[in-house]
Amino acid sequence: MQLPYQRPSTHCRTFESELVEKVIRDLNASMIDRDLFRIFENAFPNTLDTTVRWHVDGTEDETHRSHLWSHGIEPEAWQGLQSFIVTGDINAEWLRDSTNQLAQYQRLAKKDKRIENLILGAINTQAEYIIESPYCNAFQPPPPSRLNPSDNGQGDTVHPAYEPSKVFECKYELDSLAHFLALSNQFHDHTGSTAYLTPRWYEAVESLTQVLDQQSKSTFDEKSGRFERQMYRFQRTTNTGTETLNLGGNGNPLNYGSGLVRSAFRPSDDATTLGFFIPANAMMAVELKRAAIILSAAGSTNLAAELKARGDTIEKGVWEHGVVDHKKWGSVFAFEVDGYGSSILMDDANLPSLLALPLLGFLKPEERTYQNTRKMILSKDGNPYYLTGHEFSGIGGPHIGLQNAWPMSLLVQAMTSSDDDEIKRCLNDVKRASPLGLVHESVNVARVRDYTRSWFAWANSVFAQTILDVAERKPHLLFGEGKAPYVVGE
Repeated sequence: MQLPYQRPSTHCRTFESELVEKVIRDLNASMIDRDLFRIFENAFPNTLDTTVRWHVDGTEDETHRSHLWSHGIEPEAWQGLQSFIVTGDINAEWLRDSTNQLAQYQRLAKKDKRIENLILGAINTQAEYIIESPYCNAFQPPPPSRLNPSDNGQGDTVHPAYEPSKVFECKYELDSLAHFLALSNQFHDHTGSTAYLTPRWYEAVESLTQVLDQQSKSTFDEKSGRFERQMYRFQRTTNTGTETLNLGGNGNPLNYGSGLVRSAFRPSDDATTLGFFIPANAMMAVELKRAAIILSAAGSTNLAAELKARGDTIEKGVWEHGVVDHKKWGSVFAFEVDGYGSSILMDDANLPSLLALPLLGFLKPEERTYQNTRKMILSKDGNPYYLTGHEFSGIGGPHIGLQNAWPMSLLVQAMTSSDDDEIKRCLNDVKRASPLGLVHESVNVARVRDYTRSWFAWANSVFAQTILDVAERKPHLLFGEGKAPYVVGE
């Protein structure tokens, strides 16, 4: 294919790391498939090359701090390291996207101080966003960056209200909050550092747990049966049903006593149909319990106990309400449930997904219910959004439409597989669907050169993560028979 080189000039890159360049050189010397390597060469550094719009080390002078205070920003805010990571072609930061964009660098943080500071800054920035608007998913440039905010062009009516100069979009997605915890937990796992455990981080976690409490409530009062409006409500003037919530912005009714937490929107930014979105609940359960272990070791025993209890409750709810019996596939995970017994059986390409449950740490890939679910969602007759064409096949979703599958779904499929042929097939399919040398958001299954988003850093990061995963688990698929595993950061 002779795919093109797509990195910007060194003078135009937004962040640089010599250790990242070393990983690229290492794989350049080892990978047999030169087109796969070219995508990796473009994709692995893509977040650093193009999306670090603002990064500071917290040593600004008092004039700068006075500027913040004069604009009504509390003195405790935006202190220390900060990093604003945009999603790519949109000048805004999604909590979910930025966590995943940085994930492939986490293993380098212990040996590269610049990477460590970048990720620590990203944690601090996400904490500020969650303190400001814990129900929102995408944010404007931080006030101290002095970068101009942008308008998303939508007329949304949202409760609780938000400040448009600080928030780009306010779709409440449970996984956004889980990704904040994941960013922190991954940083600790790979560095051993607790430098992020600042008063602002604890305040963000308090905001997060308040949302969990508010979004664990039923649509109707348990005793009186009286309708109670959701704390979070969202309405948008649109002709696309997945872009707004029905019933006055409340969404469809949810039962009490499930232990699950509502998510008004999916990680695709599409509205949920049944508000208990299982992949996000699974992810939240895992990250709460991971955070609890870290906090316990750090001496915050009360908060650790609280987070562990919350995680246990959500995990129990997933297994009790999120698993259904299918006449063909057996016991499987539902995509969404309502606590009344209704469920939706499908999967979407965006993370977290049912396909990604092992990557989230919720279960082992060989677990029976997951294997049943995997077979179901990777089949045309089991998943309405498993899309097939003569040039591409994979999981898509309602966000783009019924002709476009997402390469990201094949990358997750590869990372959750132990079958050599399946992994090779997934990588080759993504390679053929990346004619520009970068990974697109989605491609038309009948014509892969018909794609959405040429600059989508999250997808590039997932590709890089997949190559590094295969290099460690299945090195012969990339380097040839008998070759040793490549473990990044070692």
